[in-house]
Amino acid sequence: MTEVLNEQRPSMLSAIWAARYRTPARFVALVALLLPWTTTGVTFALIPWLIAFAFVDLREFPRSLLRPVCLLPIALVGLALVGTLWSDVSWPERLHAIGPVLKLLVIPLLIYQFERWPFGNWVFAAFLASCALLMLYSFAVAIDPDWSLKLYLSRGPYKVESGVAVRNYIDQSQEFGLCAIALVYPIVTLFREGRTRIATLLAALLLGFLVNMIFVVVSRTALVTLPILVAVFALLHLRWRKALLAASGMILVAVALWSVSPHLRATVAKFQGDYEMSAQDKKVSGMGSRLEYWRKSMGFIADAPLIGHGTGSIRGLFASVAADPHDNPLRGEIVSNPHNQTLSVAVQWGVLGVLVLYALWFAHLLMFRGEGLACWIGLLVVVQNMLSSLLNSHLFDFAPGWIYVLGVGVAGGLALAK
Repeated sequence: MTEVLNEQRPSMLSAIWAARYRTPARFVALVALLLPWTTTGVTFALIPWLIAFAFVDLREFPRSLLRPVCLLPIALVGLALVGTLWSDVSWPERLHAIGPVLKLLVIPLLIYQFERWPFGNWVFAAFLASCALLMLYSFAVAIDPDWSLKLYLSRGPYKVESGVAVRNYIDQSQEFGLCAIALVYPIVTLFREGRTRIATLLAALLLGFLVNMIFVVVSRTALVTLPILVAVFALLHLRWRKALLAASGMILVAVALWSVSPHLRATVAKFQGDYEMSAQDKKVSGMGSRLEYWRKSMGFIADAPLIGHGTGSIRGLFASVAADPHDNPLRGEIVSNPHNQTLSVAVQWGVLGVLVLYALWFAHLLMFRGEGLACWIGLLVVVQNMLSSLLNSHLFDFAPGWIYVLGVGVAGGLALAK
């Protein structure tokens, strides 16, 4: 009996040692699973992950932080902290504005973890499964809006035709679009390897995401970013002849979808409609309001171009130049988000902040120059965030920001491990 126990002891210790590194990965997968559905759940899931992370081997962690891919997120957070010193708003507003930036500190932790313990596919699978379930639920809500969780989680009337089960259509479109394009790489790889069953299943899932975006709900941001992401795949993974054929096929598919989807035509037409509503009638609209935010933000940047107006200053600046909302609703809007990531950073931290932001994006892009699924997912996440940040402040928003943190952190660790 003693000899048996002595033989089993090394295997038991090995299992415990392996679990020491699998446990943090499981918690990160839980975060990815909850991300499309709940903000509170994500916050609570991060706590046990941080506790589990503290028990891994951290001897090389200080050296890992010195790399640009880890140091630049920390630098942007540090700039937000220091920027509170020259802001003119109240301290609660300054501290509140730091919150959206703090999530970037998770990137160096994830890179360190998944560079050494490659369980990142758990995270990718969890996010894909969660988005697939949300996609099916979205179809159900489009048919019967009484099933929507928004009836219980948000205020105000709910639109039957939206098909948005939780949060908003912009976040949902970002998630579905990312999953759809990310699936292209494994589908092509599996077909080349002759694994047609799995490839067909993933292709059906990709089709489900696209059908939902075409016939149920899609954001204009997704309409802008999706063709560019497809072009990125064609340029990186197809020869020029196949790329031209793929581009021609995509154009034909787009024309066909345009003719059969009134929802898609209405979404595209809203660009012009919003502009005319704001330009002629001075009314609040999606695109028209953005143009007004950008115009005012450029003026704020001109007043403090080097280091900006300080952390949390955006809302106060808009309030200082707001017109009477009864006379001009468009120019009377007071917002804390100019709906452009570069402008959001520049207003608060000037040219210095913009240099750090662009260096961060560039360093993370370079991290995914290799081949493989992790590099493809990481590249998509960075490119999508950069493109969507032209129309939104997606690095600081909750769902798109955490998609960036998880995508860059997990995929970056796997890519560096190679």
